[in-house]
Amino acid sequence: MSQEIPGDLKFLKSHEWVRVEGDGRATIGISDHAQELLGDLVYVELPAVGEALEAGNACAVVESVKAASDVYAPVSGKVLEVNAALSDKPETINEDAYGDGWLFVMQMSEPDQVKELLSPDDYEQAMADDEH
Repeated sequence: MSQEIPGDLKFLKSHEWVRVEGDGRATIGISDHAQELLGDLVYVELPAVGEALEAGNACAVVESVKAASDVYAPVSGKVLEVNAALSDKPETINEDAYGDGWLFVMQMSEPDQVKELLSPDDYEQAMADDEH
C-alpha cells in the first residue's frame, strides 16, 4: 500500500525526495516507491554531519535483505543533521518514508537546484513510465 506523496516534496528520478524547510535548509529521504522496491531495510549508512555534498553524487546507502542502493544528493550543500534513529531502526523508512524515515538535513549551497527536480506528479509519472 503506497503512501500518498506530500505535495511539498521534490524528487530525483533515482527516488530521493527533498523537502525545503526555509532558511536554505532541506530534508532529504527516499521515496515510498524506493523502499517498496528494496523491501525490508536492515542497514542505513548516512553522510557525516558537516560533510559537503554535491548534487548527483552518492552520499548514503540503504541496504535491504535483497540489495544495497546508493542514495544521491538531490542538491548541493552541507550536512547539518542526520537521522541517527535509523541506525537502530532502519525499518522506519519502510514504515514512514516521507516522515520519520527521513535521512538527513542539509544547508543548500545552491537552492535554485530544487527548481530542476521533479514535482510529485512528474515523479509519479516517471515511475509509471518505468513500469511500462
